[in-house]
Amino acid sequence: MELTVYKIDGTESSKKVTLNDAIFNVEPNDHVIWLDVKQYLANQRQGTHDTLERSTVSGSTRKLKRQKGTGGARAGSIKSPTIRHGATVFGPHPRDYSFKLNKKVKRLARFSALTYKAKEGKITVVEDFAFDAPKTKAYLDILKKFNLDTHKTLLLANESNKNVYLSSRNLQRAKVVRACDINTYDVLNATDLIICEGSLPEIEKMLNL
Repeated sequence: MELTVYKIDGTESSKKVTLNDAIFNVEPNDHVIWLDVKQYLANQRQGTHDTLERSTVSGSTRKLKRQKGTGGARAGSIKSPTIRHGATVFGPHPRDYSFKLNKKVKRLARFSALTYKAKEGKITVVEDFAFDAPKTKAYLDILKKFNLDTHKTLLLANESNKNVYLSSRNLQRAKVVRACDINTYDVLNATDLIICEGSLPEIEKMLNL
């Protein structure tokens, strides 16, 4: 697939790039996408939740009331799960939610996500750019040039440009990542993908092509 390279002012340049068919034109596999996204979201979980069981909840061990003659059910402990502020039954405890996923599966998932964006025409290639200082308005102006300021965008930068990242951090619908840090979730979560021209070789290198 051949795409025009745009300048950051929104105008077309004289350059064109050809997207690698091995990355942007494969047979998408929805199942591996689901697995990769599931792993990504699982890795974001802290897993620090903890609940008090009958042996750990605070409370007196005194018998609440006499066994018979009350007309109600027997009650032996204030820690009972059936009583307000009592223990929790089968509640969550600290655990690790992460799980292993083969590299080939993760790579195919990224191929599939990028292929979907290419087929939907949601990829814009721009010339490499940088900011001398962090300025959110400057990055927002670039998005406005492409009518993407109201869209959820993901910019793949070719290098770690801290000023570009800081300029986008306050924008709720904009995200900037290095091309070598691309993941399936971010690609699919964005409605539009902006790729810096110099990041295309880095994507191929990261995906071992």
